[in-house]
Amino acid sequence: MKLTGRKRRHQSIRKKIMGTKEKPRLCVFRSNRHIYVQIIDDTQQKVLFGYSSVGDKNLSKKKKTETALETGKRIGKLALEKGIKEVVFDRAGYRYHGRVKAIAEGAREAGLKF
Repeated sequence: MKLTGRKRRHQSIRKKIMGTKEKPRLCVFRSNRHIYVQIIDDTQQKVLFGYSSVGDKNLSKKKKTETALETGKRIGKLALEKGIKEVVFDRAGYRYHGRVKAIAEGAREAGLKF
């Protein structure tokens, strides 16, 4: 039930937001253990790049919210290196609190605007 509700909310959100080449979409997915972030250009239907907490040994020792904050900082840094300064934040049907909020704050600290 929870998953179908989240998918329905995500579809509702996706009707309203769209990533372009100048302002791509920053999409978040969270599992029980890890957090995944992707920068997507919806006009070309391509994932430009992404980052996750899966392969990083340093992040596995931290709490989940701290891991999300660090992941947000790293995706923000990657985006700025690739020349992306502004993004559209896609919370993917999740509530904007906890880990999702930490990703947004980390990306803003790194210099991304949304």
